[in-house]
Amino acid sequence: MEELAAALQAGEVTSVELTDEAIAGIERDDKAINAICVPDFDRARDAARRADEARVRGADRPLLGIPVTVKECYNMAGLPTTWGMPQYVNHVPTEDAVQVSRLKAAGAVVLGKTNVPLGLQDIQSFNEIHGTTNNPWDHTRTSGGSSGGSAAALASGFGALSIGSDLAGSLRTPAHFCGIYAHKPTLGLAPARGMVAPDAPALPVDLDLAVVGPMARTARDLTLLLDVMAGPDPLTHGVAYDLTLPPARHERPADFRVLVIEDHPLIATGSAVRAGVNRVADTLADGGARVERHSPLLPDPTEAATLYMQFLFSGSVARFPVEAYEQLRTRAAGLSADDRSLDAARLRAMVFSHRDWIEANNRRELHRHGWRRLFAEFDVVVCPITPTPAFPHDHNPDVLARRIDIDGVEYPYFDQLVWAGVATMPGLPATAIPAGRSPDGLPVGVQLIGPMFEDRTPLRLAELLEQQLGGFPTPK
Repeated sequence: MEELAAALQAGEVTSVELTDEAIAGIERDDKAINAICVPDFDRARDAARRADEARVRGADRPLLGIPVTVKECYNMAGLPTTWGMPQYVNHVPTEDAVQVSRLKAAGAVVLGKTNVPLGLQDIQSFNEIHGTTNNPWDHTRTSGGSSGGSAAALASGFGALSIGSDLAGSLRTPAHFCGIYAHKPTLGLAPARGMVAPDAPALPVDLDLAVVGPMARTARDLTLLLDVMAGPDPLTHGVAYDLTLPPARHERPADFRVLVIEDHPLIATGSAVRAGVNRVADTLADGGARVERHSPLLPDPTEAATLYMQFLFSGSVARFPVEAYEQLRTRAAGLSADDRSLDAARLRAMVFSHRDWIEANNRRELHRHGWRRLFAEFDVVVCPITPTPAFPHDHNPDVLARRIDIDGVEYPYFDQLVWAGVATMPGLPATAIPAGRSPDGLPVGVQLIGPMFEDRTPLRLAELLEQQLGGFPTPK
């Protein structure tokens, strides 16, 4: 994006030319990928013309004339927002989400909206309305979810930036699967008003776990887009507060103190992902960083994963019909008291009482305090995003029957979310970066987790690693 902005500023290219080129690429290549589910080409061309005119008048905005995409779940006036749910196929908001407004105010040219899973509740991106988004590196595999359309669009060159959201790795997993960059901000750093299910009002609600964040083809672009997205909602905290993020703790690789985690007690780490984690660890060590593999300060990962599943699934069923809720209560009551599996934790959480949730939330605060202690000794934690590269499409409607294959051993499908929960449960920032390729050529990424509200620290390390590991690749 910085190169495009420099070319625009120098008059070497116009926004109209960039936009026409992006549209031509989508029309030529997206039939095989299916990333752009709601094109908005006419308005994009109009916005590009206005951007060029504004530049002639001397305007200088952060994203002026840059073609971008937006995840389908964000409200955009005049375009459908369905979250992939067929009953809302004709739902067309009349007002932009706050992040769409910020993109436009920064001068971005919105090409259209990108595909998502049904209700944003999958690690893949497919739905009855818009079909399946394929991984640009291997069309038989998923691009990830729920921001899979955005990741596939970026990997395919359909725009320089995109905005997505993350509750269960929905920014980081697609980035990992597609070989691009993404950043899950600290919880509450970027307002989500208007990134809302189509049957709900666009209110300035403080979400639990969920965030909105940037996706890009370079690490530096993540920082530039986060600066556009971050800051309180003007309807609430923005009345009283301004945002000033602290600078990155360090500027040189040699100054970083890094904890590397490649194993989780509840799920195996596949060999391809393990190799990616170790490539990053070796690169940091070679650059002079202090790299450790173990620390007693790390909050208990088993309890952390259980807490994460409790928050994630207690929220996901909050609006279930009464009949379905009673069925879940019956199933949960039938669990053995000795069953401490993640499957059991998910089922019990679906019928949590408010008392249960408060107890879990108190445990979360203890974990947050544990992370504060850890980040007094370390600057960044490096770990997997999921245990494997992109897996083959799996549209089994019984999601609880799905399995994830990790080097020949099957695990429950949703167990792979434990790595996303490492940062999500306590609300920490996490930057997803490409870390290499699997033996069969699939992208492999890792996440860099940083201290709360110190988002610039993992983002800066991502920039340094990009310089050392190499630039953005293109699909085969």
